[in-house]
Amino acid sequence: MKKITAMKHQLQSLAFMKGKKAVFDMSDPGTGKTFVEIMDFADRRKKRGGCALVVAPKSLLQAAWANDVKKFAPHLKTSIAWAHCRDDAFNVDADIYIINVDGVKDLLKKPASFWKRFKGGTIIFDESTAFKHHTSKRSSAARKIVKYFEYRRTMSGTPTSNGICDIHHQVLLLDDGKRLGQSFYSFRNAVCIPEQTGPSANMLKWIDRPGVENTVIGLLSDIVIRHKFEDCIDIPPNHKYALNITLSPKHRKLYDELEKESFLEFSTTTITAINGAVLATKLLQAASGAVYNNDGGYSSFATDRYELVLDLVEARKHSIVFYHWEHQLEELLKEVKKRDITHKVWDADHPEIEHQYQQGFFQVLFAHPQSAGHGLTLTKGTATIWASPTPNLEHYLQGLKRIDRIGQKEKTETIVIVAEGTRDERIWQMMQDKKVRMDQLFDAAEAL
Repeated sequence: MKKITAMKHQLQSLAFMKGKKAVFDMSDPGTGKTFVEIMDFADRRKKRGGCALVVAPKSLLQAAWANDVKKFAPHLKTSIAWAHCRDDAFNVDADIYIINVDGVKDLLKKPASFWKRFKGGTIIFDESTAFKHHTSKRSSAARKIVKYFEYRRTMSGTPTSNGICDIHHQVLLLDDGKRLGQSFYSFRNAVCIPEQTGPSANMLKWIDRPGVENTVIGLLSDIVIRHKFEDCIDIPPNHKYALNITLSPKHRKLYDELEKESFLEFSTTTITAINGAVLATKLLQAASGAVYNNDGGYSSFATDRYELVLDLVEARKHSIVFYHWEHQLEELLKEVKKRDITHKVWDADHPEIEHQYQQGFFQVLFAHPQSAGHGLTLTKGTATIWASPTPNLEHYLQGLKRIDRIGQKEKTETIVIVAEGTRDERIWQMMQDKKVRMDQLFDAAEAL
């Protein structure tokens, strides 16, 4: 078997992590964080350390973790705790147990004897932003089980995609509040400024204080490691751009009418975050050419966007197309079948699709960013195409790193289709503004 050699930045990460009880790896997607975590744990396991529990998105259990352990540390045995065989998986004698992010809730029911195998062991939260909401059931469960682990690790290349408050609970899982405090609300009051968005006193939006990223990173300097993708991975460039389109006269008329009707509908009530999001989603769907009906079906009134997506696919050898709604996928599939283009839709229950894509068995992979935006290696592709812009910075940054990562040999593109004069433009700008704020945090981390 060919010996795997660590890259310079990975050796730096391993040296930084050695002996540390808590580490937050904020390195960019695609820099090989999984390899570092496996080798860091393997060293402790060799010295009779306890077992490891890896908590990761469902799409990564086999495709990233089990496969990478087999590749990088084949002497270690893994057991995947899928939902349908969770108890059986933990009855297996293994070194590393791998479980879905929501599976941690089931672990609360385990007796004290269950945790003995993890004494002196390691818990690794891959894509730790899954635990950024301190009130969620999975976050509460994770908070209760970390006490059984001597070594704690969190990994995310997009730790604050919605603002600095995202980081609090991720750090709490590492150090029990030693650095940022135990109270989320006290942390928020310290790092954010409230801005009233409606007549009621509790209608607030919390804005990050200027320069707060430097302060927070200063508090975390002893546990944060970060490597920027461009600084440590030598691959051909990725060209990112918005492809602006103009709605047809018919589509424009329907969009404008729907926008007017929607604002009239919401004008009778106070705009809240919830109904504001409903309005934004409705207009994004309309800009894409279809909207859902009250009966759960949808009405399609324009196919220009889907035709453009498939034009882009046809002009490229292998692409990934990210969609947002089921009706968007259905319309894309109608168009791809008309053209007889080989394709598949990503399904986390069938991780073999990743291997098939890498072997070039089909030309385009359709995927939802929430299920396929993390961890997968799809370097056979040379283009990532977003059928519509996403407001979710984490989805965007993670999604583009499926092809723009270690192993890529060709120049690549990230293309976002934006309809001029529609909600698309606002969402695309909002996402870029979020990236500016998160880059400020990364700048502070890189200056350590």
